[in-house]
Amino acid sequence: MLLNFNSLGIWKWALLTITVLTAAFLLMPILFIAALSFGSSQWLIFPPPSWTLKWYGALLSDPRWLEAAWTSFRIALIVTFFSVLIGLVASFGLVRGRFMGRSTLRALFMTPMILPVVVLAVALYAFFLRIGLNGTTTGFVIAHLIVALPFSILALTGALEGFDKSIEDAAVLCGASPLRAKLQITLPCISHGLFSAAIFSFLTSWDEVVLAIFMASPTLQTLPVKIWATLRQDLTPVIAAASTLLIIVTVLLMLIAAAVKKGLKA
Repeated sequence: MLLNFNSLGIWKWALLTITVLTAAFLLMPILFIAALSFGSSQWLIFPPPSWTLKWYGALLSDPRWLEAAWTSFRIALIVTFFSVLIGLVASFGLVRGRFMGRSTLRALFMTPMILPVVVLAVALYAFFLRIGLNGTTTGFVIAHLIVALPFSILALTGALEGFDKSIEDAAVLCGASPLRAKLQITLPCISHGLFSAAIFSFLTSWDEVVLAIFMASPTLQTLPVKIWATLRQDLTPVIAAASTLLIIVTVLLMLIAAAVKKGLKA
């Protein structure tokens, strides 16, 4: 028995060690990028000869970078709004609907998650060229909405399936209209699902680069596309600074989502 207990302890520590090493291996490139953004060299050299904040100053004073960041933020907000709205309506139909093909329709909504993004990007690029949406904000929003909607539907269907519908029915029996019961009873109870859908939709659009490359034009570029285009021309640490800020925004949103979700559960 003692030998078996010791063996379990060894395996536990071995698994913990492998997990820590794997996490460190995955996080190391991100830490390198952050370090390079503070380097004083005009090239991406590691370790940096000294430390400086001038690349962040150059980034925040360049209108091209600021315009790209604002474009990403604006498109992500629009995508988030429509993703949550459409996802909410679709989730009600998928969870509470009783019609033929409901499972097939749910699988269809999830298709963008398993379809190679390059295939989707090429198809949308060819289609948008025909209808004149390539290089427009509308084209960006539609393209990002396609890949963000599955995450919204997953979060909202999970929240609705965990909600006791009898509470909503009781509100209707007490005199509330079905719409009012959904707005005042159901939506507050699934607020964690709404928040998760909004966060994941925003991050999907904010970080997306493959579709954005195909949708971009010389006058309309998101921040990931701007980073990609600059990498092809130059290796200035401004790119590392922009990437670090992109990562910081993503991490902050994930931490906020975790904190809010924990607060809602409490």
